[in-house]
Amino acid sequence: MSSDLTNAAQRVAIERIAAALDLPAFDQGWVWLAGAGPGDPGLITVLGLSAIAGADVILYDALINRALLKLARPGAELVFAGKRAGKRSCKQSDISRTLISLAKKGKRVLRLKGGDPLVFGRGAEEALALAGAGVPFRIVPGVTAGIGGLAYAGIPVTHRDTNHVVTFVTGHGPDGKLPDLDWRAIARGSPTLVLYMARKHAGEIAANLIAAGRRVDEPAAIVSNASFTDQIVQVTTLSELGAATTQSAAPAILVIGENVRLRDGMDWLGAMAGRVLVPALRPPLSEVS
Repeated sequence: MSSDLTNAAQRVAIERIAAALDLPAFDQGWVWLAGAGPGDPGLITVLGLSAIAGADVILYDALINRALLKLARPGAELVFAGKRAGKRSCKQSDISRTLISLAKKGKRVLRLKGGDPLVFGRGAEEALALAGAGVPFRIVPGVTAGIGGLAYAGIPVTHRDTNHVVTFVTGHGPDGKLPDLDWRAIARGSPTLVLYMARKHAGEIAANLIAAGRRVDEPAAIVSNASFTDQIVQVTTLSELGAATTQSAAPAILVIGENVRLRDGMDWLGAMAGRVLVPALRPPLSEVS
């Protein structure tokens, strides 16, 4: 069977699922802001798949899995509108203007972003621009890398024996510098920190946290290309985090906290490849309530 026939059959299957679930129609003149998940194409939502199959134009980011674009309908326009640190990127204002212009021409416009569009993804900026221009829009949440990517690394974002709080932090401000945050409050307020876009400033972040009282030997991990087939997980310590991040330039999620130790017993991808898992928390665990 040819690739075109296969893709057509897949689109028909998506349409049948959408009908069975009574999913909303993608009407002309609308913009859908959708998350594609962290990398594995299987992590996109059914509503996200329906949007891809129904869009006239798809403006997609650098971090999505390109395999998803194969499900676009014939004749759909595919426009790269990605933003990557340290590389020449589309201006956010230009992206928003393009979304508005296309929608006002009666197009079904899909803005497809990696992860979740509202988690450090500028989806809110685009939604507000659309609202200001009178363009109707729908937000389709996605699996954010700080949760789904860690799950693929075998690191739970929470566990009742390690942390009852988690804080998501961006390590990259609008000017490309480390945001001016209250690192003392962050260090004291949350046992687990998940850092987005923080590779470049990891050393500075670690120094700020150590100065605020975090242990130098606290477990940390770098999950590069989270949930893609070339995912790499580096386990290190807070004091060595800056040096460890220089070993690659791939997009990464950083996590700091005792829950990183649970990877020894939860690296399910490693187990599929033959790794022997050793639970890091010895029984008995906390009593079941």
